[in-house]
Amino acid sequence: MITFYFSPLIVRMSNPVLLFDAAGLALFAVAGASNALAFGLNPGMAIVLGMVTGIGGGMVRDVLLAEIPVVLRSELYAVAALAAAVVVVVGHMVHLPAGPVTAVALLLCFGLRILAIRYGWRLPVAKMLDQHDAKPGSGDETEQS
Repeated sequence: MITFYFSPLIVRMSNPVLLFDAAGLALFAVAGASNALAFGLNPGMAIVLGMVTGIGGGMVRDVLLAEIPVVLRSELYAVAALAAAVVVVVGHMVHLPAGPVTAVALLLCFGLRILAIRYGWRLPVAKMLDQHDAKPGSGDETEQS
């Protein structure tokens, strides 16, 4: 409701919103991986669940704002959540204390996301060939009759 009625204010506050988004991403990625391990999921599934839990809130926000979700763009978003989940799971597997592992995972995810925003870090994207770039005989050209 706040977003709908106060959208001009939210647009002006985009930097604090991105800061809170990075904090939420870190918190939910760590919580998702920790809860998955607490419920006995295997390490691979705990990592995936941590990442999906982290990016889920941002996806819902972007869909409600009628934007393309950040995770579907080339921004460093899901990778930050994945890194946090990996730290939690590896720390659990080698029996490290949960407190320091959680702190490191939170700081890693938050730090990666903030640095990506600050410096414009992006993931590589596959380049699409258009009709003019297609090589003859590759099956990419269209037949004309």
